[in-house]
Amino acid sequence: MYDFIDRPVTDLDNGGRFIVWAARSWVKAVGERRCPAHGIAPAFAKWNMLSGLQPFLGMMALFNRHGLQNFEFCGLQCNHVSEHEAIIVSLLCGLQEDDPVSVRQTLELLVSDDAIGDLLLALNMLDKAMYAAGIRPGRETADTPPVDTAAKKPRP
Repeated sequence: MYDFIDRPVTDLDNGGRFIVWAARSWVKAVGERRCPAHGIAPAFAKWNMLSGLQPFLGMMALFNRHGLQNFEFCGLQCNHVSEHEAIIVSLLCGLQEDDPVSVRQTLELLVSDDAIGDLLLALNMLDKAMYAAGIRPGRETADTPPVDTAAKKPRP
């Protein structure tokens, strides 16, 4: 999470920006009592992420219904990543870094116990869709070297 919080959204890679935009758009639509799927589906289609739409919607609904705290998201025009936006991006990074224990422990702090399994499933499906679309979020920023997650060391 600390890799992303309070950073400019423009410092994130395509996957990170996509997730932040989708989460903010979901929150905006729900706040306006509109169907969030209708507003974000075109972007999911454009990024070859239609297989990730339902897992994303499920993830957001689970955070909304079973959250142990009120999740806060910035407005669409804000250029800084909020704490909860950073957590979501970090959870996806944790899955691809093969750190399921850390992901589960983080979820235990965020949602009720009965939602953890469904949330893990949604996150895994979303991660697979992002991988297939070539836009998995990463921890790389403009001032950190790319990391080979298989070897856990910086790439040349």
